Amino acid sequence: MSFDKDDFYISETLEGWVGEKCQSWRDYYEANYSQRFDEYYRLWRGQWSHEDKTRESERSRIVSPALQQAVESSVAELEEATFGRGKWFDIKDDLHDQDPQDIVMLRRHLTDDFKRNKVRKSVAECLINAAVFGTGIAEIVLAEEKEMAPATQPIMDGQLQAVGVTIKDRTVVKIEPVMPQNFLIDPMATSVEDAMGCAVDRFVSKHIVEQLQEQGVYRDVEIGEASSDSDIEPDQDLSRYDEDKIRLTKYYGLVPRHLLTEAMTDEDAEEEDLEVDDEEDDSYYVEAIVVIGNDGILLKAEKNPYMMQDRPIIAFPWDIVPSRFWGRGVCEKGYNSQKALDAELRARIDALALTIHPMIAMDASRMPRGSKPEIRPGKIILTNGNPAEVLQPFNFGNVNQITFAQADALQRMVQTATGAIDSAGISGSINGEATAAGVSMSLGAIIKRHKRTLINFQESFIIPLVSKAAYRYMQFQPEMYPVADYKFEVSSSLGIIAREYEVTQLVQLLQTMSPDTPMYPQLIQSIIDNMNISNREELIATLEQANQPNPEAQQAQQAAQQAQLQFQSSQTAALNGQAAESQARAQKIAVEAQAIPQELEIDRIKAVTTNLTKGDADDKEFQKRLEISKQLLKEREVAVKEGNVAQQAAPAPAPAPQAPQPQGMMPNGQQ
Repeated sequence: MSFDKDDFYISETLEGWVGEKCQSWRDYYEANYSQRFDEYYRLWRGQWSHEDKTRESERSRIVSPALQQAVESSVAELEEATFGRGKWFDIKDDLHDQDPQDIVMLRRHLTDDFKRNKVRKSVAECLINAAVFGTGIAEIVLAEEKEMAPATQPIMDGQLQAVGVTIKDRTVVKIEPVMPQNFLIDPMATSVEDAMGCAVDRFVSKHIVEQLQEQGVYRDVEIGEASSDSDIEPDQDLSRYDEDKIRLTKYYGLVPRHLLTEAMTDEDAEEEDLEVDDEEDDSYYVEAIVVIGNDGILLKAEKNPYMMQDRPIIAFPWDIVPSRFWGRGVCEKGYNSQKALDAELRARIDALALTIHPMIAMDASRMPRGSKPEIRPGKIILTNGNPAEVLQPFNFGNVNQITFAQADALQRMVQTATGAIDSAGISGSINGEATAAGVSMSLGAIIKRHKRTLINFQESFIIPLVSKAAYRYMQFQPEMYPVADYKFEVSSSLGIIAREYEVTQLVQLLQTMSPDTPMYPQLIQSIIDNMNISNREELIATLEQANQPNPEAQQAQQAAQQAQLQFQSSQTAALNGQAAESQARAQKIAVEAQAIPQELEIDRIKAVTTNLTKGDADDKEFQKRLEISKQLLKEREVAVKEGNVAQQAAPAPAPAPQAPQPQGMMPNGQQ
């Protein structure tokens, strides 16, 4: 046997279906997160609870501010990173639109509306919730407001001017932070978009609901009084005030189509529009907005009225937990160290109390009748006998000094677990001695952890916030916000600590460069841009103007460069001529040096043959040989001259051949 969905839900109402879903989601939240989140909230506020006692004899109720400091410093770092430079978002136009005027107007209007509606304050509250509970949640709501401005009006046929006020009705977008105790979501979802639905469940003032009923936003029905519910109160003390408040449950998500149709028909809605929608889309679920008052009174039921069909809820995790909607915040990271630190401090304070104000034993038999055994400064106690024998204090000794070192270690553990930076600075010490490398490494690790959270905050919260607000202004205020395809970006940067760390590195790099280096002005501009000063933009503009090139100076510089090039060219030509002359002189000297040995050889031959007798056979043989030697020398001289000419023409001179020795002659001229 099979059941049809329509038959299964035929007897239900829309408010009953939504109430059942919300109740099941609340049961899951209370079973898994409620107690833990309440304790995180108490530790952040510094509130003691009876559950914090580690032993029955514990008397101290101190709560260490370590976790408070970690939350506040982390939130301040992200807030400074987002809003520290004034411009915290940007808008880019589509590629097909070449006119930038619509972008300028949209950016200006969004900035003014965000300032007027205190969006920055609401975002900062969401950051605190994310740090404490692990997830920051906000609801984007629309409100009708009257915009009033002073103006002058002509009276008496234009003869006089009267000062008056112009009133203009307009729709504004506001951001309302949501506490985790007031938020319900599908347990299987990891984000608002992929959930079946989500709901904001909290108490509001009765007059707010009545005003919305007068405006026609809610149905004009009798709501009654709300019952107390401590689970959805942000502060437990507020649960006592049951009068003049209404429990309001706003559901955003999928609902059965037939239940929504029935609810809207009962509200005298236009059935024709519903029938057309049914023909176009026959899916079982439809995206809707349902508002229920005091656990059962239907105040509003309609299809999602927004043009982008998005849900007016944005949320981001401080640290992502895989496959879970609720993130991991600063309090969860430092919870164990905080509890150990509190136990250590309370035990030490109790020990100090016993040491400074010890217990005293009294002999009741020696005390006057009717005396009160209390101890206070300046009190006189009458005793029957020696007071040293009547009163005896219990000495417990001194508090061990090692407990102070343990407390410091536990406090450092909180900082290590949370990634927060102590207000007194980061230790970054190695063996008790702080080093520049240790500080740099510690700061680098902390900045990386903050960057991860900053990316989650930008992509999951800031960009959806700006885009959803802009789309709603386009839909309900088209005269001020032109409808177009825009891309929204975040202008966040590093936080103040990270920027100061970056400034230090830039200054160190600047000290290694000369002012004439092209990178020198860029480094100065980067240093000024990272500094947290009020006139930062003016200084950057002045620096850019100073770095702009002067046309006259450029011409003079080009002329000087051309003159320098011409001078260098003339110098090069002169040096080339001197080099050629020097090379020719060297070649001549080398040739003359080669001819010297031949001249010495001729002189030796002449010296040997002088004053010799003629006529015998030996003399004839000698003369014959002498003539041969002369002929050889002449041939050698011709060869040397030819070689001289060749060397002058060639780039390098060739080595001269050795002169042949006459046959039968020794090198020293002897036969």
